Amino acid sequence: MAWLVLKYLRVHWIYTIVIGYFGTAIALYMLSDIHILIPCLWKAITGYECPGCGMTTAFIALLQMKWEDAWSANPMIFGLVPVLIFLILRDFHRFIHRQTGSM
Repeated sequence: MAWLVLKYLRVHWIYTIVIGYFGTAIALYMLSDIHILIPCLWKAITGYECPGCGMTTAFIALLQMKWEDAWSANPMIFGLVPVLIFLILRDFHRFIHRQTGSM
């Protein structure tokens, strides 16, 4: 099974890069307050928050199990995380079936 995960990450290299970048950035921020995430371009240009602003803060609050803080940062996180998990797991499931030859 581990070889399938590694093969999946090689085939879907963009997932590997994005998850690796965000994982590293969030770990650095949580452990040492080093902030290397890309700032919101919408907010930088207009000064107004976009619907995604606060998503990183909300995700970090979820990791720390601070539900109220996550909700106040951006309530959309409670819908987005389950959808992303579902989509990635569905894609991985399809990948496994293509590799084993059964569908």
